[in-house]
Amino acid sequence: MESECEYFERVLFFVKPEYSALSEGTLRDRARAVASNCSAPPPSKIAQSRMMTIGALLGSGAIGAVIAAALALVLG
Repeated sequence: MESECEYFERVLFFVKPEYSALSEGTLRDRARAVASNCSAPPPSKIAQSRMMTIGALLGSGAIGAVIAAALALVLG
């Protein structure tokens, strides 16, 4: 199904078995309503995601530095 959302070109829906008896028109109408209801994530969600990524990178770097320092002390 073509999407009206600027972020997605197409949308693929999988119908639950218990709804497979519904008419194709009903399923298409519901899919169209869901597909047209997309929007950009709020700025707070984007900022939170960036902060989590930065935190993970800094944490990984710190752990790597501690391990390298420990190895230098043990081997040096």
